[in-house]
Amino acid sequence: MREHNIEIRVSYADTDQMGFVYYANYFVWFERGRIEYLRAIGLSYKEMEKQNLILPVMDASCSYKAPAQFDDMVVVKSKVKEVGKSSISFTYEIVNQETKQLLATGETRHPFINRERKIVRIPEEIRKKLEE
Repeated sequence: MREHNIEIRVSYADTDQMGFVYYANYFVWFERGRIEYLRAIGLSYKEMEKQNLILPVMDASCSYKAPAQFDDMVVVKSKVKEVGKSSISFTYEIVNQETKQLLATGETRHPFINRERKIVRIPEEIRKKLEE
């Protein structure tokens, strides 16, 4: 599957008392990467929600390799790992743009559900875009 990249400059508010990016912010960056990945392939998450489709996080993991710090420019690389009948998995890499050092890797898995919280099959038009 293809990869989509976004750039994020680390803000002071992203860091903890040690001067490193707070660990939970990597999950926020995964979400930003995922939403922009979907937008890049022609799927607006906002429009999906209007169609009664929601993608909650079922599983999430992150492996930290090196710290990002204030004012670093990082690249979030997002890919679709697997498209199931009613779920999708993404993988992520976060890299320091200047040094190219790998900072973190991660994965998330998301069921497709409706507003009634029932699992639904991935609509065919969405599946086609995800599998192109």
